[in-house]
Amino acid sequence: MGGQYFEKRPASKRRPAQVSVTIRGRPFTFQTDSGVFSREGLDRGTELLLEAIEVGPCETILDLGCGYGVIGIVAARLSEGGHVILTDVNERAAALARANIAVNGIRNAEVRIGDVYTPIEDMVFDHILCNPPIRAGRAIVDRIIADGPSHLLDGGNFWLVARTRQGADTLRRRMMKAFGSADVVKRGSGFKVLRSVKSGV
Repeated sequence: MGGQYFEKRPASKRRPAQVSVTIRGRPFTFQTDSGVFSREGLDRGTELLLEAIEVGPCETILDLGCGYGVIGIVAARLSEGGHVILTDVNERAAALARANIAVNGIRNAEVRIGDVYTPIEDMVFDHILCNPPIRAGRAIVDRIIADGPSHLLDGGNFWLVARTRQGADTLRRRMMKAFGSADVVKRGSGFKVLRSVKSGV
């Protein structure tokens, strides 16, 4: 095994590739490599999340655990006048995300390297988007959910996708505990897209 996609510096041999996809009617091209999540192409969970998100103009968005940048880049294209920060602990993934921002002509996004919320410290957003690294372990995923409210503006949305058989319903319960609510907004191919809203009360 050449290293996991959630490691800081994957040891796997480089195997560059390119993926071209159409998402929400818009064409995108992504450079990928070994040692990053879903190297071979857009995974169904990410696809379903991108079909579900409701992002408006001039909004601030965090793509947490961005991989090679698909979610954040699509969100940046959808939010005219907005700003997206993509973060990942994996340095190879972060470098690819930066390259993919340039390849796709995105001018309202940036990449930061670090673990979970560390790269954005006390910043708050309108949306947090996450296809969580389930294989990194429960503690990491629990932190992503539990610390989410402190990084959202009042009325902000926390979006997460997970396989039903990998604990989507358990994650929904954790989101309900953290936010007070969690809805299944889309489902398909064994995945569920969950959304929680930060109450302003």
